Amino acid sequence: MKCPFCSFEESKVVDSRSTDDNTTIRRRRECLNCGKRYTTYEKVEDIPILVVKRDLTREIFNREKVVNGLIIACQKRPVSRKQIENIAEDIEKTISNKMLTEVETGCIGEMVMDRLKEIDEISYVRFASVYRQFKDINTFLEEIKNLVEKNK
Repeated sequence: MKCPFCSFEESKVVDSRSTDDNTTIRRRRECLNCGKRYTTYEKVEDIPILVVKRDLTREIFNREKVVNGLIIACQKRPVSRKQIENIAEDIEKTISNKMLTEVETGCIGEMVMDRLKEIDEISYVRFASVYRQFKDINTFLEEIKNLVEKNK
């Protein structure tokens, strides 16, 4: 780190603190040449996750889209906002932990359905009906039949 006063390249850290949101570290440094103090900030670089849509276009992952889809599926169901937020956060962490830079919408949809199935089966069927584009009542019945068989 170069001193902003004399451009000397060596300094010592006098104090380190994390910021209020715990995403950045604030460091007070002292130049070993001129003795003046200055502040630096250290932050982890985020690599954006791209979502590959069905038409092969790409857009940046937006957690709010996952949350909004879950809110619609869980409307008038005993699923709290906290549970919805936890599902979205868990999906985002899972993708990040896999070190993926691109993920298909199908993968995200399956992750949502896996988590919804554990929390509320009605919300799961609602989400699946939109996500899998059910064409008729028979598709609904088939999905419900599969759900009942898995619970036996």
